[in-house]
Amino acid sequence: MNGGRLFYLDTSAVLRALLEAGVSPELDAKLASATGLVTSRLALVESARALLRLRRDGRVAEAALADAEREIESLWRRCEIFELSPAVCDLAARVAPGQALRALDALQVATFLLARRRLAGLGLLTAEERLRAAVEGAVA
Repeated sequence: MNGGRLFYLDTSAVLRALLEAGVSPELDAKLASATGLVTSRLALVESARALLRLRRDGRVAEAALADAEREIESLWRRCEIFELSPAVCDLAARVAPGQALRALDALQVATFLLARRRLAGLGLLTAEERLRAAVEGAVA
């Protein structure tokens, strides 16, 4: 992946863009204009679990959920998937010590930071302010 705008997608960005289109116009625009996308294997699991919860709770119409599943699968095909490697787990255990990050959020932040070492100019797409703050704190 080189040239254009590269983005790392966390789970919140994916779900917001596909289930709540129009709520975050800036996120929608960046996702639409991205020339390269990166995510963590964790995002695939988290998004699948979120869709299962929505289906179980009956909060979203089945047709909308089926559409969302197809769109998410299409989105994953556009992504380079970073695995939950020992390096990711080691960094997640110590990243952003001043932030109140949950384990899964720390794994997302660690994956982004390691991916950015390999992909210059990689931007973060998230709907979670705590992830954005953790990344900014880790960069400073």
